[in-house]
Amino acid sequence: MTVPAARPALPDPPALPVTFRPNGTRAVLLSVGALMLVVITAMSVTLEKLNAGERVSFIFVALLFFGVLCLLSRPKVVADDTGVTVVNLTRVRRLEWPEILRVNLRVGDPWVFLDLSDGTSLPVLGIQPGIAKQKAVRDARALRALVESRGIGTDAATDAATDTATDAATDSTKDSATDNGPA
Repeated sequence: MTVPAARPALPDPPALPVTFRPNGTRAVLLSVGALMLVVITAMSVTLEKLNAGERVSFIFVALLFFGVLCLLSRPKVVADDTGVTVVNLTRVRRLEWPEILRVNLRVGDPWVFLDLSDGTSLPVLGIQPGIAKQKAVRDARALRALVESRGIGTDAATDAATDTATDAATDSTKDSATDNGPA
């Protein structure tokens, strides 16, 4: 009989309100977008063979690229006393604390997923282990601590999910940079 590994202790919930966002990814996207806007605009002004319409179209395309990169840098999660606001690329969703059953960030996941009381799962692009993996794990654990301290206390669902994740974690090899259980 295998004994499940002890689940990592959750940190104390952070003071509210708190905002989680991938700052490194956001900085890269906005910097590249601004640089691209400047370079394409400068090219359109300095190229002598372009007429006014072509210059305007160059600048329009540069603004379009910048807008897309701004949209990609938009995701965040804002937790306050009454619940959580999840801002993804084009959609904003407000959740009350009791609606969130569990916070998941497994190895290989591109971002956090929230298991909701209506049986659905909501992707949370505001916590993603792209550039800053350790920060994403810390943020996911902090959000999980908030959910567990302010949620409706779905102990049975949380315990069953934790047991499953713990069993999977003991079956796989664990390195120090990853989190094999739910965050």
